[in-house]
Amino acid sequence: MATEQQPDKLQSKVTIWVDADACPTVIKEILFKASLRTSIKLTLVANHAMNIPPAAWITLVQVQAGFDIADNEIVKRVNHNDLVITGDIPLAAEVLEKGAHALNPRGEMYTENNIRQRLNMRDFMDTLRGSGIDTGGAPPMSAADRRQFANQLDKYLQKYTG
Repeated sequence: MATEQQPDKLQSKVTIWVDADACPTVIKEILFKASLRTSIKLTLVANHAMNIPPAAWITLVQVQAGFDIADNEIVKRVNHNDLVITGDIPLAAEVLEKGAHALNPRGEMYTENNIRQRLNMRDFMDTLRGSGIDTGGAPPMSAADRRQFANQLDKYLQKYTG
């Protein structure tokens, strides 16, 4: 018979942080299921209220609306080996500098080896958009993106919650 783990008995020494304002609902659902399955601490940071499952280890930190306020809150709270879910490349770079990990909602793990290239491409695209060039947007999230995200999340969970 399965028993629900009590919050004071949590084994997890790491937290998954979610840049929740821009995180797709389908990715949040994957994260909720993983947290409920493993009892890993999951903290969503957003500037608006949202529904979260009733579990002591899943929390929402609501911050004021404003440029980078949620990002700054994550950077302030993140610890070594925590995981941050974000599509925000500058936020990913900051958490990597603190010894944490960053995973985007399409399943790409940001690393010390690829973050500079991602920042440069982001800046280049911003320059193009600033000069009036329509660069389009990201394609819709596919089933392959969701699988890639779930696979990367599982790898992280196996390594840091085992």
